[in-house]
Amino acid sequence: MSQYALYSFLDIPYKQVIIVEEILSVKNLKKYFVNGGFSRQKETVRAVDDISFSIKRGQTFVLAGESGSGKTTVSRLILRAIEPDSGEITFDGVKITNDASSLKKIRTKCQMIHQDPYASMDPRMKISDIIREPLDIHDIDKSSERENLVFQALRDVKLEPEEIASKYPHMLSGGQRQRVAIARSIITKPKMIIADEPVSMLDVSVRVGILELMKELQTKQDISFLYITHDLTTARYIGHVISILYLGKIVETGFISDVLFHPRHPYTQALMDSISEPDPDNLQKEKKIRINNPVEVNTYQGCRFRARCPYAIEKCKQEPELKPLSDRRSVACFVKID
Repeated sequence: MSQYALYSFLDIPYKQVIIVEEILSVKNLKKYFVNGGFSRQKETVRAVDDISFSIKRGQTFVLAGESGSGKTTVSRLILRAIEPDSGEITFDGVKITNDASSLKKIRTKCQMIHQDPYASMDPRMKISDIIREPLDIHDIDKSSERENLVFQALRDVKLEPEEIASKYPHMLSGGQRQRVAIARSIITKPKMIIADEPVSMLDVSVRVGILELMKELQTKQDISFLYITHDLTTARYIGHVISILYLGKIVETGFISDVLFHPRHPYTQALMDSISEPDPDNLQKEKKIRINNPVEVNTYQGCRFRARCPYAIEKCKQEPELKPLSDRRSVACFVKID
């Protein structure tokens, strides 16, 4: 794959960060849904199917995959917006269950940035009230001090409080609204933020500024990020470790430079091939693999990618395990892809 396909402004040297302590641990997490409504024919969708990963303090962990792979479901399970069918979630050393005390802990110390900043805000509320709301809900600090905290959060995201605080969401640009969403997420001084496609609805010219802001906040406030995306260019820019998710299963995981520049799973390579090519001399580049078109097969037997994979063999009718290739890399594939 061309080096240009990761954009020249994103092509920065990868710095391996030495991090030792886990802020989040997910083990054998499962969530199945049943589709069909009142129909007699029901279909079980394995949105998240026995996945495990961990996030270190100060680390940006990327969960990548195409739409429908289960990325957002994972984030909702972590925040207990929906209940898992099985599995264990441990946040900051405390196992998260459905009791009020554990949920309060994760919802003050683990915040979320949504994909659509406008849809995530009440259009009838002023910006100052939107940012202040988490403080009111969790009764953080004295009421008299909350306005100062709101103004400081706005400054932290490079917005002028005097200009922004009294406005409503519809009066701001998309980039400003996303900065407000980030200000709301950091107001409780969280230890981790789940960023669900935080730049996908923004203009390309605005995206780098938002990503730079997230990196700056991570350094200053020691925030860990779970960065959910389908865009591997932004993932390369902001992430340290990446897991590739396909139909509810992790198919490849490792340090982000290893995975993106030397993919070992056909699905990871297909995602890399799908990146838009900004170099005019490379517009007719040949894709490294040619995946088959999606097929409607309602089965979860064997490798889930085998119906689209050009390298599928008879053994792929068995489900491959996520096995380590080294201390930096794990892949769930029977075929060696170079």
